[in-house]
Amino acid sequence: MNEEKKKELASAKHLAKKLQKAEREARKRAIKNRKPFKGLQIRPTVSLFDEAGRQEPGENNWEGYGFDIHPQVTMFSALILVLFIAGTLLFPGQAEDLFNSALAHITKNAGWFMIAAANIIVVAALFFAFGRYGNLRIGGAEAQPEFTKFAWYAMLLSAGMGIGLLFWSVAEPISHLNKPSPMFGGLGAGTPEAAQAAMATTFFHWGIHPWAIYSVVALGLAFFAYNRGLPLTIRSVFYPIIGNKIYGFWGNLIDVLSVLATLTGLATSLGLGVSQVNAGLNHLFGIEISIPIQVGLIIGITALATTSVVMGLDGGVKRLSEINMILAGVFLIFILIAGPTVYIMSGFTQNIGYYVSNFIEMSLWTETFRDTNWQGGWTIFYWAWWISWSPFVGMFIARISKGRTVREFILGVMLIPSLLSFFWMSVFGGSAIFQETNGIADIISAVKVDASIALFAMVDALPFSSILSLVGVILVTVFFVTSSDSGSLVVDHLTSGGKLDSPVPQRVFWAVMEGVVAATLLIGGGLTALQTASIITGLPFAIILLMMVYSLNAGLKQEFEIEEVVRRKVREVREDHIINEVINSVVHDHALIDREEEVVNSKSSKKSEKNKKE
Repeated sequence: MNEEKKKELASAKHLAKKLQKAEREARKRAIKNRKPFKGLQIRPTVSLFDEAGRQEPGENNWEGYGFDIHPQVTMFSALILVLFIAGTLLFPGQAEDLFNSALAHITKNAGWFMIAAANIIVVAALFFAFGRYGNLRIGGAEAQPEFTKFAWYAMLLSAGMGIGLLFWSVAEPISHLNKPSPMFGGLGAGTPEAAQAAMATTFFHWGIHPWAIYSVVALGLAFFAYNRGLPLTIRSVFYPIIGNKIYGFWGNLIDVLSVLATLTGLATSLGLGVSQVNAGLNHLFGIEISIPIQVGLIIGITALATTSVVMGLDGGVKRLSEINMILAGVFLIFILIAGPTVYIMSGFTQNIGYYVSNFIEMSLWTETFRDTNWQGGWTIFYWAWWISWSPFVGMFIARISKGRTVREFILGVMLIPSLLSFFWMSVFGGSAIFQETNGIADIISAVKVDASIALFAMVDALPFSSILSLVGVILVTVFFVTSSDSGSLVVDHLTSGGKLDSPVPQRVFWAVMEGVVAATLLIGGGLTALQTASIITGLPFAIILLMMVYSLNAGLKQEFEIEEVVRRKVREVREDHIINEVINSVVHDHALIDREEEVVNSKSSKKSEKNKKE
């Protein structure tokens, strides 16, 4: 190694040491001199860096008999669920009437709020992604992703909307084809205009809005857990608002609502799932479609789900998600090739354009000037369903997303699953609409009888229909398992004070509880009961999500300001180092020049003296 390279290496090492020291000192000063949170907080001086009063995850848990639980959250959640289950099973008729009246009342009087809340969350998600917080990294500047992008996207899609995609991919577009949304005016059933509106409405319900909700909840959980060391529970996101009171009554209340929302959201999906499995078995083998059969299916599939729960996140959920994504991909490609391929692909492009062009109107439409409640059975139900799912999906996404930047996190969660959902809906829904409008199959009549048989009515008109129906049943079953075991892990975190590794019996307990709640809702009113449960829990949780947006913004703002102080100091040190290096180099060069001049002058003087002597 020559002398110049040695000097460069020594300079780089010296710079690295100075930068490390400057970063430590700048961060320490920035944290010490931070601005306190201002606004709604109960304790005005609260900061993300206050250590006093902090508790470790599960610090006050009760342990024993294979359980490790947060007593208040677990007991109150379990008590409410037991009372609900007992009341529904003991008085099924009255429960069904209650569900029907509650659904009508909430959708009619609070629908506008649900629509406004969903839109606010979309705007907040875009602000976090494209604003100044976009380059902040979950887990700190040096954090690296734990999963590949393919595995990440597979888990997002499978855990987020797996069962729903299969259940509604044919049923919803066909329903809208027969009865278009009033927002589009008096469109005739089965017309080309109705078909266009049907796909746009389906895209709207499965696109940006639900994934924006998931992304904001997941970002809040991930940021406060990985960047600030708080427990991985919903209560932690409210630290900027209530400080260490997250460990008390208010924090317990937030987590109890999170548990109830998660379980009812999951139960809705699981109830839809077993209804479709039952319909598929009826289609294939003539098994009766009935509540007892569906309850039996819940028992059997829940038993399978507990096996995946025991295996844990890396072993169970990841493997099942990847396997199911491959199987779903094969299913999707076959339908695309065997179906009207050109119609599907051209429709996919046109549907996105129509969705984008009508996005704002669909987002803000509330049926104000119509004496109808169309949105109650569709948009309001969907928004409530997505909101009630958000603790489950958000926490699951948070666990698998360490190392992503805020921008990558938000855009990845919002856009990639949305595009995949759009394509899925275009393939299955587009094929169904093509068959219906060209007289190939009468899918509208099938949907009128039972929405769960819509998928099987569509594949009946394709080659190898029996095999396709069997694949559909398998997909729904595995989606049931992945949703159940993912949900069990999430509820387990909530009820164990944020601990990531809890006893196996505790995970099994929550997996079984999910199945019991789903079975209870089916017994107490079927699809209406499933929709009502999501809306009842989704409404109060929408208020919590809006507060979460405020709290998350406060946390990200303080993080950004501290990082800015650190970046400025590091830049100053780097610039000072470069200036010093240049000065030293110039001084060294001048010294060499002076030395050379001295040598030249010396030689010249000696030569002159020699000439004189001669």
